[in-house]
Amino acid sequence: MKLAEAESTMQKTVEATQRAFNTIRTGRANASLLDKVTVEYYGTPTPLKSLANISTPDATTILIQPYDRSSLNLIEKAISMSDVGLTPSNDGSVIRLNIPPLTSDRRKELVKIAAKYAEEGRVGIRNIRRDALETIRKMEKNSEISEDEARDQQDKLQKLTDKYTARINELLAEKEKDITTV
Repeated sequence: MKLAEAESTMQKTVEATQRAFNTIRTGRANASLLDKVTVEYYGTPTPLKSLANISTPDATTILIQPYDRSSLNLIEKAISMSDVGLTPSNDGSVIRLNIPPLTSDRRKELVKIAAKYAEEGRVGIRNIRRDALETIRKMEKNSEISEDEARDQQDKLQKLTDKYTARINELLAEKEKDITTV
């Protein structure tokens, strides 16, 4: 694994961590809460966002308007069965999700979940570093690069690792602030 490849993979890990953070409820309506919801549509698991228009008319409501009205009950069932923790309200043409205010205990739980996602991201970055280090050491052992070059690449790799780990920590701090701000 070359340095450019390692950096690209680390960037993707940070983006995946950001997407995971987006699925955590913060007390405000956000369409990305439903990103992980899939609906069994004609026997195929389909992402909710490809079956309906999802909007947030105000800070406490998510409005789901299916493109196909016949899928309304399927969407409602999928949301109920998901781990979103919201109860859908179906009026025959749209589904409304009311976002209740978070309790302090629930906020603490969500901070722990965010910390878990951040740790998964940091572990992913460390695994990428380990793989790249192995490649650098193999190249040095096979005399493809000099000892000095290997040391330089290892230093650059460590700087990349530190940079992307710090970015995950920044994202975690932002998410914790979002969750704990009333």
